Amino acid sequence: MAIENNRIQIISIPKIEERRGNLSVIENDTIPFAFKRIYYLYDVPTGSERGGHAHKNLQQFLVALSGSFDVVLNDGKEEQIITLNKPYEGLLINPGIWRELQNFSSGSICLVVASEVYIEDDYIRDFDEFINYSNRK
Repeated sequence: MAIENNRIQIISIPKIEERRGNLSVIENDTIPFAFKRIYYLYDVPTGSERGGHAHKNLQQFLVALSGSFDVVLNDGKEEQIITLNKPYEGLLINPGIWRELQNFSSGSICLVVASEVYIEDDYIRDFDEFINYSNRK
């Protein structure tokens, strides 16, 4: 069984194709939240994982700008793995979803668009605590 679509969603990013190269643009109407922070992961060593947390309120939109990686998602009941490998598609992750990023290909770049600035209190970094949190909801 998959995680409910209102909790995670693949969203297409507008793409302009031409002979000089392609261009994709993320604006506030591309994703269902106004973004306050953008960062990216790169040079991730082979076998390393990123993420390993959930957010109480923050929404994120992940895009594989280059290469590929797997996003392992868990809502406290179901686990789902989504492979990101297209720079014109992104994964919306709503609050209350545990995420781990794995299997980074060589040269991959993960863009993260976030709905809020960094707030440590928004993070759930322990999986058992996350399960308890999701069972209370």
